[in-house]
Amino acid sequence: MEALREQLLILISTPVYLIVIGLEVALSHFRRIPSYTRRDTLNNLYLMLLNSGIDLLFRGVYVVALDWFFHRQLFHIENPFWYWLWLVVGMDFLFYWLHRVDHHSRFFWAVHVTHHSSEQFNLTVGFRSSVFQPLYRFIYFIPLALAGFRAIDIVFVFSATQIWGILVHTEHVGKLGWLEYWLVTPSHHRVHHASNPLYLDRNLGMLLIVWDRWFGTFQPEVEREHYEPIRYGLTKPIERPNAFRIVFHEWLGILRDLKKKVSLREKLMYVFGPPGWSHDGSTMTSDQMRAAESRHSDSEHV
Repeated sequence: MEALREQLLILISTPVYLIVIGLEVALSHFRRIPSYTRRDTLNNLYLMLLNSGIDLLFRGVYVVALDWFFHRQLFHIENPFWYWLWLVVGMDFLFYWLHRVDHHSRFFWAVHVTHHSSEQFNLTVGFRSSVFQPLYRFIYFIPLALAGFRAIDIVFVFSATQIWGILVHTEHVGKLGWLEYWLVTPSHHRVHHASNPLYLDRNLGMLLIVWDRWFGTFQPEVEREHYEPIRYGLTKPIERPNAFRIVFHEWLGILRDLKKKVSLREKLMYVFGPPGWSHDGSTMTSDQMRAAESRHSDSEHV
């Protein structure tokens, strides 16, 4: 039954992806918006295949691990409606914290940065996966197993909610009215992928935007007359972005920083501190860049 459910999800989602990507390509051509390049799209597919391969190889391990915690569950939810509703909400809540750590600790950012390294923003970027995230993602979902949710259901709901997470990667859908208050929308996710200082590390939810609103990471998309246009990608683009460097460039940067003659504490900060941290101020974190931009803006209005 569980295998059939997974197959049905793939059978439904695959034609949906193909149709909406085809529509987006046509709209991009019609509106003369350069949303796609051949090289970037191929990189997105390459990263998706790497991630999917690691996920499949490791799935047996994390399903067994989650199942071990499930058999030590603290609660039992009998009503199917509440079971699935709380699983979806709980999954999204825990993914928010996974995503937040991925953005605020350089060790995990080195994994997640591949998803943000594209300077395009289109539906295929949604498939530009964090290659090694399947090796640790399940740890965040242990509370779900302890709360009485089956491992196979946790895996299924994560896959199902990812469909929405992929569909919000588009420039061709504007703001969605009252849905902007509750759901992660394309507008919210454009902000998330921007490298403008105001937008860095914002809008971290996958399905619900309420976590960002409650925990201080929400940022609406600002109209162009009030702020500069969105720039996608990284604050420091990858040099020579070949297949190897797209995946490992941040790890190489960590190794370079560890060679510096600094204290043990500073070495640990280079590994686990916020991305951009430096002992001498030569590089800046997202908060420091935001503060610098704010000071510059204030000085212009004096």
